[in-house]
Order: sequence, then C-alpha cells, then structure tokens
Amino acid sequence: MHRCTQPIHTHVLPLSADKTPTTKLLSICFYSLFYLALLLASTPVKAQKSAEGAFPLRPVRLLVTQAAGGPTDVVARIYATRLSELMGQQAVVDNRHSAGGSIAGELTARAPADGYTLMVAANGTLAVAPHLMKLTYDARKDLTPVALIGNSPLGLLVHPPLPAASVKELLALAKARPGRINFGSPGTGATAHLAGELLKMLGGINIVHVPYKGASAALVGVMSGEIEMFITGLSSGMPYVRQKQLRILGVSSAKRTLLIPDVPSIAETLPGYDVSSWYAIFAPAGTPRGVVERLHQLSTTAVTAPDVLSKLTAVGVEVEALSPQQLGAKLARDHERWGKVVAAAGLKSN
Repeated sequence: MHRCTQPIHTHVLPLSADKTPTTKLLSICFYSLFYLALLLASTPVKAQKSAEGAFPLRPVRLLVTQAAGGPTDVVARIYATRLSELMGQQAVVDNRHSAGGSIAGELTARAPADGYTLMVAANGTLAVAPHLMKLTYDARKDLTPVALIGNSPLGLLVHPPLPAASVKELLALAKARPGRINFGSPGTGATAHLAGELLKMLGGINIVHVPYKGASAALVGVMSGEIEMFITGLSSGMPYVRQKQLRILGVSSAKRTLLIPDVPSIAETLPGYDVSSWYAIFAPAGTPRGVVERLHQLSTTAVTAPDVLSKLTAVGVEVEALSPQQLGAKLARDHERWGKVVAAAGLKSN
C-alpha cells in the first residue's frame, strides 16, 4: 500500500501524460521530499540569524592585553561599563598581560567564533609585537576587527628631580651622560619601547631600555627614581602628573593634542617624531558578520555616549569612529610601519 494516497497540490513541473499512476505518485513524493529537504536545510540559517539578532544572550568576556592599571586596562574598563549597560549582559574584564599581550591574542584567536570572547588591545600588541616575538597567531588573519575605541598620544614622563625641564634639555642631558639614563616600558615590543627606540634614533642619544611587567610597574619605577623616564599613554600617566609625582616634557603625536594643548610635542624638538597608541576591539576570525555588526554598533554607541566620551578624554583618549574594514586597514598600515622601525633599530625577535 502506498503511503502517499492523497493528491498533493504543488507547483512542480507538470507530469507527462504518458506516465503511469505509480510513476506519477513517485514523482509527487520525490518533489515533496525535495521541498521538505530545502525547508529543513534553511532552518539552521534562520536559527543562526535569530541568534545573531538576539546577541548577546550571556556575559561577554573581554580579554585585556595589559595588567590592571595600564593604559589599555583603564580604557577597557571605561568601555566595559557602558557596554554592559547597552547589552543587558555583563562585559567581564579578564587581564591577560603576559608575553606582551600575546597570551590574550592567542586565547582570542582560538576561542569559539561566536562573539562571546573579545580582545581589547593596543597597537603595540597587534602591530609591534609580531616583529619582536614568535606568535602562534596573526592578528591580521586570525582576528576580526570590530571597533576602534580611540587614539592616544603618549607622554614623555620623567622622575621629578631629573634636571631637564624640556625635551631639548633631556636630549642634552642624555648626550652628556651616555648609557646612564634609563627608560622603562611595559615590556619588550610595547609601543612605549619602540617610542623610546625612535627617540634614541632621531635624537642621537644612548639611553637604556628597562622592560617591566606592565605599565603600572614601570610607572612605579619612574616615580621612585629606579628609572629616569617613561613614554606611556596619557591615560595612565596624567593622574600622576596632576599629583606632582611625575613631570611631562612632551607628547608623542606629530602635533600638540587638544587634550593637553599647553604641552609641546616631541616633534617640535625632533622633527619626524610621531607615535600614538590606539585601542581597539577584536573578535576571533570567522565570527558571524551579524554579530560583528551588532558589536560594532554597541561599541560605537558606548564610546560616543557623553559621559564615556568625557571619561576617555580625561585619560587622554580621542575617540575616532572607524568601520571594521577601516580598522583592519589601520592595523595593516601600523604593522608595516613598525616593522621598519624594528628593523632599523636592530631588534631581534625572541
């Protein structure tokens, strides 16, 4: 007995008149099953789109590439607070600062590509570190750009008793004391490290690099006099400048920044000197486009909120809206640029 005993109304191609009833019945059953298969095949796509539209349904993990108190951490926590409010889910900050931030990068690259694991990183981790250490991932291929939080010029900070009131005087002092002035960084390969190397190259001075385990440790070092200078993000350095625990001699951007317009740029003394940090959000490669777009929208809304904008400005970050594609291009340009500086400085990868 045939199971398909009732006529099925469908718009399949008309059956030829010379077919037997059994053949007709089999054809109808075949086409019915074919359309059913198409319907079932489309179900996962619809389910995925539905899940993307409802994103996020649980807390999102933010892997931060610097220790607590460092510039990236400060920016990440300001961002995470508003992001949590907008998502209706907690954005959990998880500091993974070992190996120049590469641990956070590796964890993100290997995480499920579902948008629930993100990385907050500065360009030092993304564009400089690859030239100085062997990494298990390539940020340009294994991570997906989501959103730029903003840009931040660095500040050239010195131990208050140091007898130099300007960049010009600092260079003169360094030339008079070759190899006796130390500059700190959060670690080899960080933007602060390369900023010091660039100062050495353009200024023709011999200063000694002292790597620390994180920016906060380097700040303690320069405040205590363990090192004489530290070029770091305004976000972490300016509070100590305001408290008179450090002095700032210049900013690293090509021109003065509106954030602290009274402070000269290093380029006013050393033409061609131009260094800035930028902070951005990345997801694992392969994260669904709908999820990336949703995260980008949430991020843009978060950083442009008046109170967040005010807080970011206060810590030296100038918000800039870039699409994920523009962020990817920015990363590619910085990767190429810092590769040239690393090579010119004769630095070797570990």
